Amino acid sequence: MTLVSIITPSFNQALYLEQTITSVLNQDYPRIEYIVIDGGSTDNSVDIIKNYKNKLAYWVSEKDNGQADAINKGFAKATGEIIAWLNSDDYYLEGTISAAVKVFEENPDVVLIYGNMLAVDENGKTFNALNYKQLTLEDLLCFQIIGQPAVFMRRSALQKTGGLDPSFHFLLDHHLWIRLAQHGKILHVDQTWAAARYHDEAKNRAKAAEFGREAFRILDYIEQHENLASVLAKVNRRARASAHRVDARYLLDGGQSAKSLSAWIKALFIHPPTALARMNIFVSSILNLLGLGKLREMILRNREEQYKK
Repeated sequence: MTLVSIITPSFNQALYLEQTITSVLNQDYPRIEYIVIDGGSTDNSVDIIKNYKNKLAYWVSEKDNGQADAINKGFAKATGEIIAWLNSDDYYLEGTISAAVKVFEENPDVVLIYGNMLAVDENGKTFNALNYKQLTLEDLLCFQIIGQPAVFMRRSALQKTGGLDPSFHFLLDHHLWIRLAQHGKILHVDQTWAAARYHDEAKNRAKAAEFGREAFRILDYIEQHENLASVLAKVNRRARASAHRVDARYLLDGGQSAKSLSAWIKALFIHPPTALARMNIFVSSILNLLGLGKLREMILRNREEQYKK
């Protein structure tokens, strides 16, 4: 039976960590190698980890150089044929790992699979369902984002990439997917496998403005690699507009509405369909700049509450 390695990088997320751990340990799949890499937490994370240490294949709590470094430490310890990481504020749904193993067994030429994902708040209440589609390498170059908690990889392909680039801190996962996609097929599975938690301390909110910078770094990386550059040439305008759109989206989340609007307009001039597909960024930026941001927040809260019902 295939061994599956799951890595959880952890740092001061005691509020959510236990749910993450139990979501792995309570899976119905019998061969799981679970590794927890804590970055020297100063809350009670280590106490939580110790409560489950007899069920872990390996754990450590020591200072590291960030999320990518922690996950790479886990990759180095992992021995499973299938590998994934689950951040310490996210969690798996029931039956996820069994389902992932089955897909890999049925598709030997696939190196990465991804399912759908729930978006939940700090209390674990679902406020959105993120249902993805089958993506190509071209789509990845155009920043079509996959929900990381619902991703599983073959270790043999991961080893060819060298793991995560520790110089990336925000789009480190997307950068890895692009490199993995050069070594085999990627496959979307229309099942909901995980929940990603959105809260004020999460990177997607706390440091939202940093994501755009890394999108442009990824474009630079693509241009420097011959195989990827030839693919990029086919979708160059769409890819560049998409990088600006990513920048606009996260600048908006970071409260920088004027810069968000500017980035969205750049995307519009480069490739109009890409910008127009996210008119909500334009509208939200304008509302914020007109002092009507509370109206936008009220609309968003209402949507979330309607979903929770």
